[in-house]
Amino acid sequence: MKKRLTNKVIIGICATLTLGLSNYAAAWSQNGHRIVAKIAENHLTDTTKNVIAPLLKGEKLAQVSTWPDEMRSNPSEFWQKKSSKWHYVNISKASDFKPASYNISATDGKITDAYALILKATAILKSPSTSLDDKSFYLKFLVHVVGDIHQPMHVGHSEDRGGNRIKVKFFGEETNLHTLWDKLLVKNQNLSFTEFTNFLDTNNKPTLANYLDSQPKDWILESFYIAEKLYDVGNADYKYNYVYEQTPVMKTRLTQGGIRLAGLLNTIFDKSAKPLVNALGNKK
Repeated sequence: MKKRLTNKVIIGICATLTLGLSNYAAAWSQNGHRIVAKIAENHLTDTTKNVIAPLLKGEKLAQVSTWPDEMRSNPSEFWQKKSSKWHYVNISKASDFKPASYNISATDGKITDAYALILKATAILKSPSTSLDDKSFYLKFLVHVVGDIHQPMHVGHSEDRGGNRIKVKFFGEETNLHTLWDKLLVKNQNLSFTEFTNFLDTNNKPTLANYLDSQPKDWILESFYIAEKLYDVGNADYKYNYVYEQTPVMKTRLTQGGIRLAGLLNTIFDKSAKPLVNALGNKK
């Protein structure tokens, strides 16, 4: 006898399939991306805020920070098949990553991964000839992807899809290494993104200078070296010890992502912003 699938079963199957297709493209939880964006917003110069206001079209950085993930529900070919590679960089060994080999400009160069996206977005946002809509599109993607590459498993190995195929447990619940870092470590703090931002944000000048003394290629390699250690999963049954060991890493990556995003946006939009000198606005 053939069994008929109930609506609940069908919905569950569809949800599972969708999750499998989109998991690798999602980094940090919604709160994680909003934390990065809110920290960045706190440190934008007044000039940068004024320039990007028309590009944000009435929204805040925290609002647009999750947009590229939300748009993966769009059925178009771009969102279903092309955009996912913009969120990560596959590296099996450090020598695999060759920043000098990327040839990207505002009008040329294919976006093959997250690093290429950052280069393309930066070029387009600096260009006086690109349209308002293009600038808006790439600004939102840039806000998101700077967050992405500070999540270590977005610079993981292609064969395990950035840890998606590595099964682990978190307080007894089945999950995978990628989801643990995308979502569960942040969620475990039980904080809203505004509360978490207030706890993480800083005006400590040596810390800010240290975080800003870097480029996107450095941020990617930082995540790679962190991820390499995370791949040593041990018994893959994580509880309080893992939270104790890795929460400081997660917090640092969120803070670095926010400060560096602010520095990048300020140097794109504010000619007076100089890295390590006055690349950041005053925190409100």
